[in-house]
Amino acid sequence: MKVIVTGVAGFIGMHCAERLLARGDRVVGIDNLSPYYSVQLKKDRLARLNRAQFTFHGQDIADAAAVLRIFATERPDAVLHLAAQAGVRYSLQNPASYVHSNLVGFASVLEACRAHPPRHLVFASSSSVYGTNPKLPWSESDNVDHPISLYAATKKSNELSAHAYSHLFGLQATGLRYFTVYGPWGRPDMSAFLFARAILDGTPIQVFNHGDMQRDFTYIDDIVEGTLRVLDQPSPYAIYNIGNHAPVRLLDYIAILERALGKKAQLEMKPMQPGDVKATYADTRALAQAVGFAPSTPLELGLERFAQWFRAYHGG
Repeated sequence: MKVIVTGVAGFIGMHCAERLLARGDRVVGIDNLSPYYSVQLKKDRLARLNRAQFTFHGQDIADAAAVLRIFATERPDAVLHLAAQAGVRYSLQNPASYVHSNLVGFASVLEACRAHPPRHLVFASSSSVYGTNPKLPWSESDNVDHPISLYAATKKSNELSAHAYSHLFGLQATGLRYFTVYGPWGRPDMSAFLFARAILDGTPIQVFNHGDMQRDFTYIDDIVEGTLRVLDQPSPYAIYNIGNHAPVRLLDYIAILERALGKKAQLEMKPMQPGDVKATYADTRALAQAVGFAPSTPLELGLERFAQWFRAYHGG
């Protein structure tokens, strides 16, 4: 089929597009190559997609007229919407970029889907919508009305907007709440990249909440597998967690990365940061029941693969 992938030069976007192309689908990529982090990294990701079945549009999704023209020309069978302004902490510094990309941009995609309906729209939500919910693991049925960052609020808004379009216009839409994705070609603002760079450079790692944190780290290949299985099974409206359902202590995570890189880290203990949560933990039973899959790659294996890529791509 023909699939529009927004945010195609992003971490998850590139990996999903690569898998779609490998299985014989045509991919229409949209990305504005935002300078939020290295544009060269994004260009290098795009270079991996350079083949006949891939078409690229360097376009900001907040430009509603341009997005509508792309949909009118391409008439996609499915849409995988991954474009967004990412990052919890950055949302405290530049809230306007989250409104622009995550709210205005998502509205553009919804309107294009209304005008040229695909069989299925799958969009990226986030585990951040759960806020400080003390009940673990987090389930899709939990209340998510109290986000503690603007980033989380925009992702919750995406879920609500998609539900309205599903109800009003019959749009088949599914949101995926991703849990701390890591792996080769990952984002430079994520912990795996930041920690690996610091370890190899011999500079201190900032360890927030003095290390008393847990994360449900989810390997990129599992994210892609779950995402494409969902994409292939349209439903009127659904929300699923995609996480490894195995939270890991932050200090244990650092120790595993140290072993993968063969070098010890210097730790600088810091207090909890605004917008952060102490623990994340995905209940993935709904995903497993719907598509017969739930992430399970061991962190040791995933970080070993990440470390190999990091050394090859960045040196050290």
